[in-house]
Amino acid sequence: MKKNLSVDEMVKRLLAGDRRAAARLITLVEDEMDEHHEVMRQIFPHTGQAMILGITGAGGSGKSSLTDHLIHRFRARGKRVGVVVVDPSSPFSGGAFLGDRIRLQSHSQDDGVYIRSLASRGYLGGLSRATYDVIRIMEAMGNEVIIVETLGAGQDEIDIIHIAHTCLLVLTPGMGDDIQAMKAGIMEIADILVLNKADLDGASTSLRHLQGVLSAARCDEGEWIPRVVSTVSVADKPENLKGIDELTAIIGEHQAHLRKTRTIEQLKFERVEQELGLIFKDELEKLIFKSLKGTGKKKEYIASILERKNDPYSVVGEVLRTYLPSRE
Repeated sequence: MKKNLSVDEMVKRLLAGDRRAAARLITLVEDEMDEHHEVMRQIFPHTGQAMILGITGAGGSGKSSLTDHLIHRFRARGKRVGVVVVDPSSPFSGGAFLGDRIRLQSHSQDDGVYIRSLASRGYLGGLSRATYDVIRIMEAMGNEVIIVETLGAGQDEIDIIHIAHTCLLVLTPGMGDDIQAMKAGIMEIADILVLNKADLDGASTSLRHLQGVLSAARCDEGEWIPRVVSTVSVADKPENLKGIDELTAIIGEHQAHLRKTRTIEQLKFERVEQELGLIFKDELEKLIFKSLKGTGKKKEYIASILERKNDPYSVVGEVLRTYLPSRE
């Protein structure tokens, strides 16, 4: 692809399913280049129809192997699949440490699968700020299912609930204490609880813990009750794999529930609300720091805080009053 393609031409090629156009546009968005907002403006009318599946859980729980199996299942149904893998950032380059083609290389030759790794770049909650826009690019490309796999950062990676329609929380045997600690928030994170590596010792005990958590939870009438499924996503023989078809079926059941109860509309509303908040915060931060650049005020503010002559909240209030005077 020529290097001097306009945004119009790249978007046109994206809508035709061009993989290289998708790659360039994702890089443009992730690097927040000048054309970022124009790209999103043009592709936005072509988004909003894909099923977004979130997969989260601690590192080593087997998220990538489950993702691999789910891709196969969706492809067998003729669905085009996009995958966003959010990886830890390199402290030097800001890029992703782990390459998507290493973990999901069996799909590298399938034109119906498009996989992209994103660096988290310091964002808590398991998601990169660019994830929202990358999902939209993949939708505009024609992918009907978007799988978002978050980095293994532990229990803090809950932002997936703000972006996915169906959320999978992947756990492994031996996490009994963690499961007990998660009781308060587990219902808010997952629509489906996946006990992976269910061939390991302690799987039965962990399964009982999970079922106990869910049985004690209160759900309103008509509300989706999270389901538990045991899986074995890596085995020496195909016949020793377990639970993948059952997991795929439950994902379908949750999607059907969302459509039947019209919950999907509320989910989409909440996700746009969340996205707007993030964009407002990012743009406001850029505006403020651009205004402070070259004035020396930033260093003065930091020094005053370190010397305890000022505090962060008062500094922010002063800056907002200075650069956004109409707020009062």
